Amino acid sequence: MSLEANKTIARRFIEELWNERRLEVANDILAPDCITHQLRSGPDPMAMPRGPEIIKHHIAEWLTGFPDIHFTIDQIIAEGDRVLMQCVGRGTHLGSWLGIPSTGKVITIQTEIIQRIANGRIAEDWVLTDFLGVFQQFGLVRPTSEILAEASKEAGRASQ
Repeated sequence: MSLEANKTIARRFIEELWNERRLEVANDILAPDCITHQLRSGPDPMAMPRGPEIIKHHIAEWLTGFPDIHFTIDQIIAEGDRVLMQCVGRGTHLGSWLGIPSTGKVITIQTEIIQRIANGRIAEDWVLTDFLGVFQQFGLVRPTSEILAEASKEAGRASQ
């Protein structure tokens, strides 16, 4: 497929599936055996099947917590069979999400997604979501500046 065709599939993932809540689109753009690599710190990035039914459930969970969530694609780059999207999501935390009761806070979510397109469908993806930033917005984790200042003080005390 062409690079533009691959970009179109990736855009549909964000614009139609997430933003328009047309969950049936998952059947058209995701391979039944799609694998997601949820990137995270540590030696073992998590890889798991995430075909159309699983992604529909995943999106429904997000929509329970953030019924007005909307993603903007800031950048989209394609090369070969890969498409990279840098996205920003914004939504109001109005329902329970990851066990966190509704806070009413508007949350901004930074996400990077690389999708491998095969036979006109997303066959594999790598997702990196800034959960540290999300948890800081909830007040569950101190701001990065405070964490670094404390670490700097501790390093100074340890070197004395």
